[in-house]
Amino acid sequence: MTHLTGGRTTALPGSGATRQLTGHPTAILAIILVSYFMILLDNSVIFTGLPSVQAGLRLSTAELSWIQDAYTLVFGGLLLLGARAGDLIGRVRLFVVGLGVFGLASLAIGLSPAGWWMITGRAVQGIGAAVVAPTSLALITSSFEGEARRRAVALYAATAGIGASLGMLVGGAFTAWISWRAAFLINVPIAAAMIVGARAVLTETPRRQGRFDALGAVCATLGIGALVFGFIEAGDAGWSSVRVVTSLTAGVVLLVVLLAHEARAEQPIMPLRLFRSRERSGAYAARVLYLGAMMGFFFFTTQFLQNVYGFSPLQAGLGFLPMTLVNFAVAMAVGRLGPRVSNALLLAAGTTLTLAGVFWLSRAGLGDSYGTAVALPMVLIGAGQGLAFAPLTNAGIAGVRPADAGAASGLVNTAHQLGSALGLAVLVAISAGTGSSSVAAVTHQFHEAMSGSAAFLALALAVVLVVVVPAARRPRS
Repeated sequence: MTHLTGGRTTALPGSGATRQLTGHPTAILAIILVSYFMILLDNSVIFTGLPSVQAGLRLSTAELSWIQDAYTLVFGGLLLLGARAGDLIGRVRLFVVGLGVFGLASLAIGLSPAGWWMITGRAVQGIGAAVVAPTSLALITSSFEGEARRRAVALYAATAGIGASLGMLVGGAFTAWISWRAAFLINVPIAAAMIVGARAVLTETPRRQGRFDALGAVCATLGIGALVFGFIEAGDAGWSSVRVVTSLTAGVVLLVVLLAHEARAEQPIMPLRLFRSRERSGAYAARVLYLGAMMGFFFFTTQFLQNVYGFSPLQAGLGFLPMTLVNFAVAMAVGRLGPRVSNALLLAAGTTLTLAGVFWLSRAGLGDSYGTAVALPMVLIGAGQGLAFAPLTNAGIAGVRPADAGAASGLVNTAHQLGSALGLAVLVAISAGTGSSSVAAVTHQFHEAMSGSAAFLALALAVVLVVVVPAARRPRS
């Protein structure tokens, strides 16, 4: 096998493979990032089009919520399994399969005749996403070295940062100009093109020998799935609901069994050695908290712009542009800052800026102008995300051996999805009002939710300062 090191290829010691790398580094990275961007876009592309989906398919409120929840539940639950499967059968091979599943599911969603069909399609989409997300980061880790890898991770993180916010704009634009269905049908040609490109330019990774950790896979999938389901249901049923308590308890028990099993497994699905590094462990915890705040920000700000400021779905999507543009610009600059500023310092600065922006935004009200009350805080949030995501991703895979690249990538993405589900459930619960849709009620709910998001970010900053920053100064393990 060959290994890409900033534009040249070298044979790996001890490798018996004869296949040569056929693609340019730029083409390799483009295929990985476009594929990753596509699945992240579908995390939020539906938000601005939900009213149109509900009207077009005559969905109940519960059915409408499961259009998003089915994707999140399956995506989060299968991430560790998807990461491990790539190690066993080859990451490029699995990457292509994941793209195929995602593309076909997108086609089914775009042609949905009924709510149950769309919910099923979203669940199948989650299967494809659970394969593509960890495999894409693992391919970067195994394909690039040194400075080339740092730049690639910065672009990967920038993709993660702008995917959700751009999804609002894409969803709003398609809903307003064509149909909500177009936001999913566009994935079909993109997935097909990425499959062709991946087969042409990506070099297959070597398969790891050994038995598949079946018990670990079952415990990880069901345990994480149960937690995500509990978080999702808590938003509607409340934290004292029997099904919420049962689901969360089952999730915790299954994950405890997973930890006990992984400590003895010969080839674990989640190697516990990854947690020996305080830098990596702190990065996973900070990512959960950070994404919890960000998912609440997107969900509640979209409603605030439409229900309080009277924005259309397209205008609401455009309302996120200050954040998206600044996020992209800052994320591009992070690649140049890396050699001069430490990863931990960039992460601390980014989390601080995001916290300041969300706290400022939480003060917005009906009598305030969009420019000063929403756009300017979004500039801070965008700058914070642009600074934070690459260092957060770097810390999550810091010092990882090539053999553990898939597992570490799976943990990074699992923290991402768990944080999103947990954060939204908690924020929905603490901001629950009387059910009124009046401007005053929606504004109050928005203030409560954004204050909760600020609290999540304050906790994330504490983890960064107390755990990640000191650990980054020590030798990695």
